[in-house]
Amino acid sequence: MNPWRFLAAGFGSGYAPKAPGTFGSAVGLALGCALLHLGHLPLLFGIVIATAVGVYAVSRLPEKNDDPKWVVIDEIAGQMIPLLALYDVSVWGALLSFALFRLFDILKPGPVAWADKRADEYGIMGDDIIAGLMAWVVMLALHLVSPL
Repeated sequence: MNPWRFLAAGFGSGYAPKAPGTFGSAVGLALGCALLHLGHLPLLFGIVIATAVGVYAVSRLPEKNDDPKWVVIDEIAGQMIPLLALYDVSVWGALLSFALFRLFDILKPGPVAWADKRADEYGIMGDDIIAGLMAWVVMLALHLVSPL
């Protein structure tokens, strides 16, 4: 298998028969939690690397203009972003970040829908990065009510 295709497919998670985006997000959650356990800087570094690798991997695909369902590197990168709002890894915080990211990714409000309309690697990656940023902002706002 082409290594860029393997990376774009989220190490194979994008080939799940149902809900490949959810499977890709689960990979992003697991990877993000592992990195957060090491600290916020490793998590931030992981997000930047996943985003850069994702943009390049998608640019190498012949199907890049279609946003194929099996391409989930975007979900992996986007899912890690709201974890930056957590002080430390917690089950509830991780589940909340997962739910919020999936909500924004599926509903595609405002800027997420705008980015989703781009038919290139930046659109494929961008909508999930924006969904992750929106989930991160909500997670930060929730800190005003209660620490996560």
